[in-house]
Amino acid sequence: MIFDNDGNTTIVFQENIALSKFLENLKGAYPKIKNDNIIVNLFSFSKLRADDILEFLQLSDEHRAGKKSFVLVTDRVGYDEVPDSICVVPSLQEAKDIIEMEEIERDLDM
Repeated sequence: MIFDNDGNTTIVFQENIALSKFLENLKGAYPKIKNDNIIVNLFSFSKLRADDILEFLQLSDEHRAGKKSFVLVTDRVGYDEVPDSICVVPSLQEAKDIIEMEEIERDLDM
């Protein structure tokens, strides 16, 4: 698992492993990155389905409850194929844009 920290955002890149193992590794590493906004880059998973994305739902909900963004990046599953409670976008730039917008919204809610 590779972490790329950019200010208050951590981008997580996956190794060439099974999705279940990647998710297990992410949950294990979560305490180190829980105070950052998180972007999970899923581009190396060629066979990704909406059901696979739902595996991240609990972690996403937990992270968002802490007033931080959690965004999955893949072009294999559309945002309309998953619940609104999980954020899926097709590019890293869109993930960064979502985080910027969510940070502005959180600042305005203060």
